Amino acid sequence: MSITKVAVLGAGNGGCATAADLAIRGFDTRLYSRSEKTLAPLLARGGVELVEGGRESFGRPRLTTTALEEAVAGADLITIAAPAVAHAFMARSLAPLLTEDQIVHLNPGQTGGSLHFVHELRRAGCRVPVRCCETVTLTCICRMAGAARVEVYRRTANLGCAAFPAAHGPEILPDMTAVFANIVPARNVLETGLSNINAIMHPAGMVGNAGWIEQHGGAMLFYREALSPSVARMIEGVDRERLAIVRALGLPPRTFVEIFHAAGLTSDAALASGDVYQATQESEPNKTIVSPTTHDHRYVHEDVGYGLVPMAELAALLGIDTPVIDALITLASEMNRVDYRHTGLTLADMGLEGTSPADLQAILDTGFP
Repeated sequence: MSITKVAVLGAGNGGCATAADLAIRGFDTRLYSRSEKTLAPLLARGGVELVEGGRESFGRPRLTTTALEEAVAGADLITIAAPAVAHAFMARSLAPLLTEDQIVHLNPGQTGGSLHFVHELRRAGCRVPVRCCETVTLTCICRMAGAARVEVYRRTANLGCAAFPAAHGPEILPDMTAVFANIVPARNVLETGLSNINAIMHPAGMVGNAGWIEQHGGAMLFYREALSPSVARMIEGVDRERLAIVRALGLPPRTFVEIFHAAGLTSDAALASGDVYQATQESEPNKTIVSPTTHDHRYVHEDVGYGLVPMAELAALLGIDTPVIDALITLASEMNRVDYRHTGLTLADMGLEGTSPADLQAILDTGFP
């Protein structure tokens, strides 16, 4: 299958960057958002200005719309560049529209995203044999730099991509690589999901800087200042527990620093040291990114609820203790007065309630029974 028609669902940082890039490269691109307000500046300008490496270009999607059925009709690839908190809505909305020849790409999947998405499709009555895949993180590091203007700091290197079920991988991944050249195959969607670097580092940075964020509205560089040596040690604790889950699943046990470096986000010297603090300090693409101004932010809602919570749930399934991850979930819940263990991604949400460790591998490989 050759992918020529791509529907990009979501018009935030990642969606605008993806849609602009694909349109510039000649793909038949459709950009969807359910928000008319979000699309208004894009419609006014006729597309999205893309700034990368000091160069400016302009991408004009063939269609920019709030009508989901128009965006996905006839699309070869549907790439969902929306926060994980929107995956259930997207699944319910897409359930009556999908065809078996389409690929659905979660950009990114966070942790357990494809399991959750496909489970929600089934709950919504979709019986099409969905070919789903996910990437570890966004295909590029980017931020909106103005109305209908997005700046790409770096294309994510060695971007792990896995299919769900994994049996579809040999069929899907070559086509995905033709669209996103930075993709490398991963074994299954828990290899990608458990490489979720945002979940490993953002919650510790937000909880560890709670007072400063409240008193000063952020006003600091997140990676260079918020991730101090003590916060980096909290990140190391999360990573240690994550690696225990990874090893129990027989997946490659790559440390946070190794994943961060492979993505092109830190220096060779940081990789050699294995030190989390050095790795974040020497992250050139992230050096100008400022802290969120509030705790009502995806660094907490998404990276705790759809990052740490599913990690803790998988750990419990496998009989692994996660005291640091559990503490961050508890503190974030108290801080925001949100019960992330309830609102976040549970085993039931991922379609894994009652699953044994032995059954888990079969589900990853061949899909839900």
